[in-house]
Amino acid sequence: MNYLRPNFTDISIHMTSEKSNLCNMQITLRQATKTDVPLICALADQIWHAHYPDIITHEQIDYMLELWYNPDLIQEQIMSQQQQFWMITVGDATQACGYLAIGKKEEGAYYLHKFYIDQRGKGIGAKVFQMVLDKYPDLRTLRLNVNRRNIKSVNFYFKMGFKIESVMDLQVGDRFIMDDFVMVKTLEIM
Repeated sequence: MNYLRPNFTDISIHMTSEKSNLCNMQITLRQATKTDVPLICALADQIWHAHYPDIITHEQIDYMLELWYNPDLIQEQIMSQQQQFWMITVGDATQACGYLAIGKKEEGAYYLHKFYIDQRGKGIGAKVFQMVLDKYPDLRTLRLNVNRRNIKSVNFYFKMGFKIESVMDLQVGDRFIMDDFVMVKTLEIM
């Protein structure tokens, strides 16, 4: 099925590369609703095109965005609760700077489907990750896939306590391969 990508030019996204001290800034996780779908799609487009060209081709980026970020698909995932989407806001910003999606696979076992923040290297990801763990007190294992050449993200997940569980090469469509690590974090039962 071939979906047309909507035009998100009416949604402005402020991305910053300036280094600032966010240690004391408030980070907010807000559960996404269907009204957030255009912003999720716009953030995905912006973040993927900013961070993935050194890892995968522009053609693959566009193909995967079309495949996984079709607004109808994202809305269906939000409405059916297949994945719980969370919007990430920093400080007093009125617009989210990122999003994540997590789904429960079985009792205590979750899968992190999406975790994207446009402000990298500022400690936001680590704080958001801890907030996610706090929101899911029954979480005992958390799995995710990450591209093997996405060294910054792989190292971030190592710092968060993940280990490589397996290597996965998955055909995406008829032209592309996802060459990922499957990573897992296991939490101790207190």
